[in-house]
Amino acid sequence: MFTLSEEERAVVEVVADFVDKEVRPAARDLEHANEYPEHLVARMKELGVFGLAVPEPYGEVSVSKTCYAMVTEELARGWMSLAGAFGGHTVVSHLLAVFGTEEQKRRYLPRMATGELRATMALTEPSGGSDLQSMSTTARREGDRYVIDGAKMWITNARTSGLIALLCKTDPDAEPRHRGISVLLVEKGPGLAVSRDLPKLGYKGVESCELSFDGYEAPLDAVLGGEEGRGFAQMMRGLEVGRIQVAARALGVARAALDDSVRYAQEREAFGKPIWKHQSVGNYLADMATELRAARLLTLDAAERLDAGERCDMEAGMAKLYASEAAMRIALNAVRIHGAAGYSTEFDVERYFRDAPLMIVGEGTNEIQRNVIVKQLIGRNRI
Repeated sequence: MFTLSEEERAVVEVVADFVDKEVRPAARDLEHANEYPEHLVARMKELGVFGLAVPEPYGEVSVSKTCYAMVTEELARGWMSLAGAFGGHTVVSHLLAVFGTEEQKRRYLPRMATGELRATMALTEPSGGSDLQSMSTTARREGDRYVIDGAKMWITNARTSGLIALLCKTDPDAEPRHRGISVLLVEKGPGLAVSRDLPKLGYKGVESCELSFDGYEAPLDAVLGGEEGRGFAQMMRGLEVGRIQVAARALGVARAALDDSVRYAQEREAFGKPIWKHQSVGNYLADMATELRAARLLTLDAAERLDAGERCDMEAGMAKLYASEAAMRIALNAVRIHGAAGYSTEFDVERYFRDAPLMIVGEGTNEIQRNVIVKQLIGRNRI
């Protein structure tokens, strides 16, 4: 269960070593300065991290989604923002590998595997949130081109990515609505503006932006898979990977919070003994460790199902829901264990507490996850 090949174990170990030696020593200063981690991203390119979801013959180091989840956890353990720097990129890699035309794969995947070309998704709109079918961004045909108008927001890596998987309406009058939705592979150019960086509670260093499309033109072969109207179903499949990725990010944050708390509870003394020996602190640690293990098992189960070619929207939703809520509780309990030190910016615990809420709302809010779970639960068990 959850076994990795020898090569995959080596990949996880290399990333873990990178996190311990290069990410953790730099993360606090970068995060407080809200500085883009250019040198760390460059090292991730050297290590082949951006190619982990790119299959042969387009890439050289493709791994299972189980390994991918473990790598994501390691990066988030060091700095959650760094996991975000490649999260959307790998979802777009997966979309291209599964649905792309041969020409689209040849054009994008080799450069994405090396990190030369970075990619991101553009789903959310200012007034849409999780209701993707109500989007207002449109791509209308004019001769041999699409003309795109609309706006997207909360787009991670919008400034540093050269390729955007844009979810938009190619047939606004289609019924049901999802049949009029397509994914267009768009590159930077006239008519596309990154209008502003959105201020955030946490998740610093990596940009989250608004995008504005005003008469942007894309060729007809920009449609993912070459056929209009399949975008909603394609993106839902992509979000299975995205939700596993967000769950793994939550694991990394929670693990860092637990590791710091276990260390601090042994070093800090109160009333003549290490604080872990006080029952209230010991109970916090026991609950934190138990929740983290349960969240990891849910996440790896979803990843293993995806590797087996099984549908895993319910399992990915469960993993994302439970892991993100667990990360929030674990981060809060880490603050409790550290006391005043947990509120200080001289310790990393306050960063975990600010980063954890993102996973509750990212890749579909947890309220939406519950809707996905119950629909699949009933669909799989109809009477």
